[in-house]
Amino acid sequence: MSNNPIVIERVFNAPVHKVWQAITDKDQMKKWYFDVSSFKPEIGHEFTFTGGSEEQTYVHLCKITEVIVDKKLQYTWHYEGYEGSSVLTFELFPEGENTRLKLTHEGLETFPQTSKDFARESFEAGWTYIIGTSLPKFLDSEF
Repeated sequence: MSNNPIVIERVFNAPVHKVWQAITDKDQMKKWYFDVSSFKPEIGHEFTFTGGSEEQTYVHLCKITEVIVDKKLQYTWHYEGYEGSSVLTFELFPEGENTRLKLTHEGLETFPQTSKDFARESFEAGWTYIIGTSLPKFLDSEF
């Protein structure tokens, strides 16, 4: 078990504002992330969504802790009925006409290690797919 956060960086062929919209607009999020119908990028806002594996779905409980428009979005992330709490951070960096996104998910070691769904490898695979495949595919379709 590692206390190191998962960090994934990816450069997108899209301006910062487009990537910001993709990670903060609930209608866009539904197309590449999760159906987060109650999402609002406002500090203190709480939202939930369901997700998980083929074997089990989980209710995710989240609360926005930091919002810097076009730069940073951060929220707590834990699961209904389970111990543990983590923090998910999206940071955006302009690189000319492109945008570098840095995703950091810390605190994974606080989740119960009794299910493979909470294993670091599961989070790494999920975030690698979401940031490496799902989001760029969505952004490419928007242009």
